[in-house]
Amino acid sequence: DICDHLLAAEQKTYYNTLLALRGFCSLHAHNHQQALQDFQKVIEHDSPHPNSCIKALCGRGLIRISGGSHYLTALDYITACQLKLEETIFTIKSYVPWNQRGLLLKVLQEEGQNMLQKKRYPGHSSAHGQKKEQGCSATLISIFSLKVVFPFFFILFSSRDAPGVYQLASLLVELDASDEASRILCADALYQMGCVDEAHKLLLLALSRNPQRSPILARLALLQLKKGFMYDGNQLLKKVIRIGDTSCLLPIMDIFKDEDRKLMQTHCHFRALTILKNKQEDADIKEAIAYLSFAIIASGGYAVECLLIRAQCYGRLGQKKTAIFDFNAILKEDPRNVQALSGRGLIHLALKQEKEAVQDLISALKVEAGVVIPAILSLKHEAQGLVTQWLLQHGRTALTELLTTKDLSKEETLRDLLMIAKALIKICKDAQYHIFYTDVLIANGRYEEALDHLQEAFGHSLADDFANARLAVLQLKRRNVAAAAHSFSILAKRDERELGFLLNFVDTKQQQHLSQVAAQEGNALIKEYHYEKALGYYTLAVLTSKENPRYLRHRAACLMHLKKYDKSLRDMEKVIQKHGCNSLKTRVEDHCSKGHLLLSVAEEEAAVKEYIEALQLDESMALCSIMNSPGSEILTKTFHKIAQYNFEMQQYEEAWKITDYGLKIDKNTELKKLKTRLKREASSCSIH
Repeated sequence: DICDHLLAAEQKTYYNTLLALRGFCSLHAHNHQQALQDFQKVIEHDSPHPNSCIKALCGRGLIRISGGSHYLTALDYITACQLKLEETIFTIKSYVPWNQRGLLLKVLQEEGQNMLQKKRYPGHSSAHGQKKEQGCSATLISIFSLKVVFPFFFILFSSRDAPGVYQLASLLVELDASDEASRILCADALYQMGCVDEAHKLLLLALSRNPQRSPILARLALLQLKKGFMYDGNQLLKKVIRIGDTSCLLPIMDIFKDEDRKLMQTHCHFRALTILKNKQEDADIKEAIAYLSFAIIASGGYAVECLLIRAQCYGRLGQKKTAIFDFNAILKEDPRNVQALSGRGLIHLALKQEKEAVQDLISALKVEAGVVIPAILSLKHEAQGLVTQWLLQHGRTALTELLTTKDLSKEETLRDLLMIAKALIKICKDAQYHIFYTDVLIANGRYEEALDHLQEAFGHSLADDFANARLAVLQLKRRNVAAAAHSFSILAKRDERELGFLLNFVDTKQQQHLSQVAAQEGNALIKEYHYEKALGYYTLAVLTSKENPRYLRHRAACLMHLKKYDKSLRDMEKVIQKHGCNSLKTRVEDHCSKGHLLLSVAEEEAAVKEYIEALQLDESMALCSIMNSPGSEILTKTFHKIAQYNFEMQQYEEAWKITDYGLKIDKNTELKKLKTRLKREASSCSIH
């Protein structure tokens, strides 16, 4: 009321002072709109009074805090400080209540730090940015008259100027001399102004009060390095490492100049390499990791060589997932970085993550095999064996898929397979890798190269059955079917699955020819009782004919001679499943053959069912086959045994059926007695 009365008087004495005072009265009464109007009038007055302007700027700054415009608050207080620092201090102490002063100091600290870190609105594309730009323009326009009237006291500044922040920080230090953050802000501003010695003294003073503060130590380390005191700078960095707060560098790096960041990066990188060269203990590796982290932070987060070395260090410490994080950081920027790809692949190998390891190592091999192969060779023997097996398995699977689908037009896949195969034979000299390389050459149609490699790797005699089988594929290309059939028959006895894979290289017409030649050779050998050799040829005939029943029968008979009854049975089951257009005689003989095999493995009940099936198809043909083998007397004893069992289990109908068919084979006395008992015991049941 007093201010209103004085302002209403005709004599406009102390007009600006009264407006500023009324503004603060309105502010404390929470009438922000009236307060802002009064402060604005003072600032925009044609003949502004410096002390009144300072009060108005401080008051407007407080209002802007409540509105969330912290940046504009900082601008107001920097402007006030540039006009008169002592008056600004006096205004804050006199007019800003204690309960608001703490928030004000915190806001000014944060905004000053943001200005130095150049984080303030790099672009104005958003509505929020436009609003800030307009607010800033309004602030500068409103105080333009101050520049005209008080040229000595006002210097129009940019929000990113370190001198303005220095004045703001000086204000904060005067308001609270014990506040460490304000002293650090002041030192940062001095550093950016090029006053390195003054910044150094201020930081030393702050350190004397708290010797274990990482942010202060890190800043001092940089200043020492900048002045060429490498030893002192390094000792300070070691203190930061011992404290364990390497992250303190993150906000500081936005304040450091580019050349100083580069200096810090180079020094820390060199220190890490020196440590790793001379020491290998876990503690030394951890120290090297800390230096590398400093270097990475100083680079802005992407220093390829440092990230690679740090990832390797993490791997040696067993922190494999952390190592992957570093490799990922490199590959995000450079997906073809061969060292990162191979390094991540080897970490996945250590984690037994086959799919990921193979994928990364193949990608690395595509880029530069000369880097990947030595990395694999540097592994322990067990790890080498595992990674080569994974690569081989992947290659075989991909090659099989290509051959099975007959889609050899995928040139890129074939190139990748050839690259994998070449790498494998350089890493390991085992036969399986040379054989895979030969397979890929054959798939690529490079038959002469395949033959040369076979002879170079295995000699001209090719004693290895798997290598010989590859030679057979090449012989087929030259239409030497008999020689190919011989080699394939040897492999058939040893590894039927491998033979099936190789037959993917052979076209349908050649496979038909092979099956005929193999069957003829098998028949000739079985006549001479060479059952083992015949088995290989029959297996080849079965595979090349897509399990033709005729060749399955031959192989089943051969297996029976070799007393491999289970395998023989499997073949006969396949034969019977394919019964369709076969003659009645053939079907009867197949059931009898299966029955005979079942007897050989003591599956008597199943054998009886097969013989009954044969008798039902044609009794005379079945009896003829039974007479040849196993004979009517032996078989009727089996029929009696199974029928007797069914009788004891009171399964009279099944017992009657078995007895009836058994008597068709031979009028066995025991079977006749059982039939009589069946009639007597089951007189009350209809079993006919």
